Amino acid sequence: MTNTKIIKKLAFTVLGLGTTLSGDYQQLPAQKKAFWEQVTTDGRLAALKQQAQNNLEFAVNEAIDGAMHFYAGVQAAAEVSVGTDQRAIHFPASEYLVVSGQAKSVPELFASLEGLAFGQALPSLTDKAYVGGPNATVITAKQADGVTGELWIPVVTK
Repeated sequence: MTNTKIIKKLAFTVLGLGTTLSGDYQQLPAQKKAFWEQVTTDGRLAALKQQAQNNLEFAVNEAIDGAMHFYAGVQAAAEVSVGTDQRAIHFPASEYLVVSGQAKSVPELFASLEGLAFGQALPSLTDKAYVGGPNATVITAKQADGVTGELWIPVVTK
């Protein structure tokens, strides 16, 4: 099940634990999977949840100075205290392309939503465009048979 829509969102901040990704785009899903599994099993994401404003988990993609970065994080106050190896990622008040779906695992959800968003949904928009900035996959529910989530991409009117 996959749905797409454009919605307005208020500005928000994600407090994230990050890594720099390298190689071509075909290598990135494996790197994201390894990092996500590391921070969820070593307790760092659980510790980060103590500063969360809600129960949502975020995976953020961001290009900084030509390098791709990936973060596992939580929604936090805009003026959150940032610890070692953490980054506050500020998302603007904007319209967002929201692509929702389900998968058997969190890494599969990331790959599926990114493929649908960047391969189909964004190219089909006639009046909106993604001009860069961070985008985030939000895990909205975990069930025994899979995970549900949304990819949020800020867009502007063409």
